[in-house]
Amino acid sequence: MDLFPPMPLAAWQDTKTTLHRFAQVVGKIRLAASPRRNHWWNVPFHLTGRGITSRPMGPADLDTIFTIDFDFVDHQLLVTTVEGTAVSFPLYGRSVAAFYRDTMNALRSLGIRVGIDRPVPFDLPDVDRPFSDDTEHATYDPVWANRYWQVLSQVNVVLEEFAARYSGKVSPVHHFWHTFDIAHTRFSERQVVQPREVDPVTREAYSREVISFGFWFGDDAFADPAFYSYTAPEPAGLADQPLEPGAAQWVPRNASHLAVLRYDDARTATDPRATVLAFYESAYQAGARLAGWDAAGLTCPGGVTDPHLE
Repeated sequence: MDLFPPMPLAAWQDTKTTLHRFAQVVGKIRLAASPRRNHWWNVPFHLTGRGITSRPMGPADLDTIFTIDFDFVDHQLLVTTVEGTAVSFPLYGRSVAAFYRDTMNALRSLGIRVGIDRPVPFDLPDVDRPFSDDTEHATYDPVWANRYWQVLSQVNVVLEEFAARYSGKVSPVHHFWHTFDIAHTRFSERQVVQPREVDPVTREAYSREVISFGFWFGDDAFADPAFYSYTAPEPAGLADQPLEPGAAQWVPRNASHLAVLRYDDARTATDPRATVLAFYESAYQAGARLAGWDAAGLTCPGGVTDPHLE
């Protein structure tokens, strides 16, 4: 298939809103059943050859180690234990309420004792409605669900290539269920003391100076699927810095700025992969330059730090 196939938000918005809530159900189980990591690295999903995975989880006070996988080829949710037992059910034909019920029943049938502290959506319009009451969101188009995973997989590979260029502290390339984007973040060693009144999710995520890169599928505030980057804290003058290609731009968002390259501008370029990599690099250089990072010292061409192989 082509690199970066068409992914217009309007064509699959109902499936996306349902799938986003499915992902939050499983994501909140992952949050409850995994040791906390700095910057919440324990929480996101990772890509697989058939979909996305929670990865193995289960702290010492649980009876078993288990994994929850979304299979977007056969369109199933699969719960598997380290002993080899498994339960699965179809993703299609279910409301969020039914998905939540069936997921929790699957866990119980395998003897897994784990609960969700707040079984409601995070940072979505229906934040006060329990998953168990959501019969509104019940659209699952297998074609678009599969396309969503294919695009995630393609962006994942491009972000992995970009990640190889930096030798400092970096996050994995991972898929966040709360914002439904895929991202990779570079860190400096500078600590950022967030005010106490800032929410704890943000305080942990931005306890260090970062430049982040990713892709999202579009939302109510910005409907176009797009590649993005931001620097936090944002240095003065960032939005005045040049970006590549010419179609990229700085977009105001939440009192700061995002470097944005619309998906359609990238996918229709002569070389989409090189276009996205150039965009990420230009956004990184802009943030690193103004924030005073040692960009030259932290470079890692081709993922090589061995001086004898340079």
